[in-house]
Amino acid sequence: MGYIDVIHEVKRYKSGGASLVANNDVTFSILQGELVVILGASGTGKSTLLNVIGGMDGCDEGDVIVDGENIAKYNAKELTEYRRLDVGFVFQFYNLVPNLTALENVEMASEIVPYSNDPMEVLASVGLSNRCDNFPSQLSGGEQQRVAIARAVAKRPKILLCDEPTGALDYKTGKQVLHILQNMSRKHGATVLIVTHNSAIAPIADRVIRMRDARIASVNRNANPRNVDQLEW
Repeated sequence: MGYIDVIHEVKRYKSGGASLVANNDVTFSILQGELVVILGASGTGKSTLLNVIGGMDGCDEGDVIVDGENIAKYNAKELTEYRRLDVGFVFQFYNLVPNLTALENVEMASEIVPYSNDPMEVLASVGLSNRCDNFPSQLSGGEQQRVAIARAVAKRPKILLCDEPTGALDYKTGKQVLHILQNMSRKHGATVLIVTHNSAIAPIADRVIRMRDARIASVNRNANPRNVDQLEW
């Protein structure tokens, strides 16, 4: 048993009169504190899988066990509590509140949990202590993504779920963001899942899960994960 165990998980969506299978009999395990990269082309079901693990979407069949709790059996109220307390989300396009400053965006997340990290300290940890009073429109894409990570980290989540976190960033900024995410796993013990189509990111992971046609194609462990500084793409 791992920290996250996905067991025969199936997710279907209705499309007109047809049923689209987004995840088809998905099974794998993740250990606590691992950095995991989920690879696959667009439409392979990797974002759906992330949403199911994050409690933003339910599954139609199977089990999703997180820290001993089967969240697939949770009701709406239990899923809301799980998302609030245990999960941090980082999206490709940041999803910051435009009329709040960087600090206020982070404070908003820290206020919904009982034991949060200090918002200013978290912004400093992602190199943005001098940008705390700026609004998102005054920040570069990379700075906005770092605020988004700080917002997720402020909650002290057990799990950090990242959907294409470098997809809208240039090479240099993308590596800065990956460095922060790798440190969350290595130094702070968070379980970090990164969904991406960029296979060049795979070497930094403890575990690489490849998806194809809504199924798991392979699961591999890296005996010696690389540091982000060693990546090239």
